Amino acid sequence: MSVDRIDEAPETESADTEEAAAVVATSLRYYAVAPGVRLNVRRGPGTNYPITRVLSEGAKVPIFCQTPGTTVTGPYGTTNIWDNIADSEFVSDSYVDTGSDGYIRPRCAL
Repeated sequence: MSVDRIDEAPETESADTEEAAAVVATSLRYYAVAPGVRLNVRRGPGTNYPITRVLSEGAKVPIFCQTPGTTVTGPYGTTNIWDNIADSEFVSDSYVDTGSDGYIRPRCAL
């Protein structure tokens, strides 16, 4: 049995960046928003921040980090935890089915 030699291209910063992005994309988990809810997305972790958009019913969101903010009561309890779902976009964790009453992701560096 013979084995052919395969020359590998030298690693570049671009290849490393693409590989890192692929790892993050495959390990990113999405969490369901409470059924029947159109959820306000805010610019910061609190109800005093402006609404940037509204998620449709049945939406699923990634959670990049979490931070304390305004206390909100929703279908999944009362909490002051806010989930960062995109750059400068937050939703109250009380509307996201994370399966936990506490932090499930690292704290945001605000």
